[in-house]
Amino acid sequence: QVQLVESGGGLVHAGESLRLSCAASGSVFSGNDMGWYRQLPGKRRELVALITSAGRTNYVDSVKGRFTISRDNAENTVYLHLQMNSLKPEDTAVYYCRAPGVPEVPWGPGTQVTVSS
Repeated sequence: QVQLVESGGGLVHAGESLRLSCAASGSVFSGNDMGWYRQLPGKRRELVALITSAGRTNYVDSVKGRFTISRDNAENTVYLHLQMNSLKPEDTAVYYCRAPGVPEVPWGPGTQVTVSS
């Protein structure tokens, strides 16, 4: 079954860290770029980190130097991770993983990250 399932969110204090994980099940993901998106309350979903199939990474300015995206390609599943350090209250959002090149796969449930000041 082709699906995206995120995990690892939680409630932390500002300055602390979290590591998010995503299991992207299905062979369609292995050769595709993968990204972490987030949706802040009342805002549109935004791409915050991207990793290509070759392992190149790119980040939105607001998370550069604090977040690190990585991936592990297994036989029929891509495991995507987002290491988030020095978290800020403005990082509070629901975080989703997705392959931008495979839009037909439904969004996963996401994982809530809440950073208290």
